[in-house]
Amino acid sequence: MTCREMVEFLMAWLDGELPEDQRAAFEQHLALCPPCEVYLETYKEAVRLGRKVCHDEDRDAVAEAPDELVQAILAARGRPGA
Repeated sequence: MTCREMVEFLMAWLDGELPEDQRAAFEQHLALCPPCEVYLETYKEAVRLGRKVCHDEDRDAVAEAPDELVQAILAARGRPGA
C-alpha cells in the first residue's frame, strides 16, 4: 500500500469498514511508515477538535487548534475541488 492509498482508505479504516485484506495492508503500511502514522494521529486530533467545536457548549476548542492546522484547512478550502 502506498501513502496515497493509505489516505484514501483512512475513513473506512477508522469506521471499521475495510475488508480484512485491506485492513491488514493498511495497518502494515502504518507500522512501516512513520510519516503516515503521524498523519493518522494528526487527522484523529483534527476530528476530535472538530467534534468538540460542533458538539460542546464550551467552544474553546478553537483556541486549542494549532495555527498550522487552521491555515492548512483554510488553504485547502481555496483549492479547486475542495
